Amino acid sequence: MKYPAKILVLIPCYNEEANIVAAVERLRTACPDVDYLVINDCSTDHSVELLKQYRYPYLDLPVNLGIGGGIQCGYVYARANGYDITVQMDGDGQHDPAYLDAIVEPVLRGELDMCIGSRFIKKEGFQTSFMRRVGIHFLSGMILLLSGNHVRDVTSGFRATNARMTAYFAEHYASDYPEPEAILAASLAGFRVGETPVVMQERQGGVSSINAVKSVYYMVKVSLSLIIDRLSIKRIRRR
Repeated sequence: MKYPAKILVLIPCYNEEANIVAAVERLRTACPDVDYLVINDCSTDHSVELLKQYRYPYLDLPVNLGIGGGIQCGYVYARANGYDITVQMDGDGQHDPAYLDAIVEPVLRGELDMCIGSRFIKKEGFQTSFMRRVGIHFLSGMILLLSGNHVRDVTSGFRATNARMTAYFAEHYASDYPEPEAILAASLAGFRVGETPVVMQERQGGVSSINAVKSVYYMVKVSLSLIIDRLSIKRIRRR
């Protein structure tokens, strides 16, 4: 599809040698008219060698910033280069670029400032493990309670933002597992955040950075962060 806007797809990459080439090639085949930027977050495998070999445009971070810091660098780049729409798409093969239209269209039409690709609206494709679904639903309920905004797939990293939202994230973005915090921050700041159904696949190779033990730690940490974020907004408004 030829888009009437300048679109950049950000692809975070940390030790994704098993997936990154396939992920980029699927994007290039499905969406040849969009720009993309791989953000290499100090990978210790052969990811950067593959990026050089295939001559993919990439940002090579000098220190490991984590997913949040890396994506924020991408938002800074998108803002500096005047992109109308910025899309985040994981480098592990879970996000199908065939659904890029689905998350971009509500933003292009001016209906949303950020549109999130959700597994849980039609419940098709890979639904992740039972325990992770429980954690995701819990965080979704917390965000609903704290902001009044009901987003089902709050940990989905497949999302599109307009220029205003991109500029906001270039300045304000959580550094550690930021997806739920970004939804809350954007909602509390008055941006329109919603979601649209997509079909995701299981990780195509490599190992996820979040195991069973880390999942519990992640849920506790994010829950506390969401509460602190909400209290911080209240204090700012009272001043």
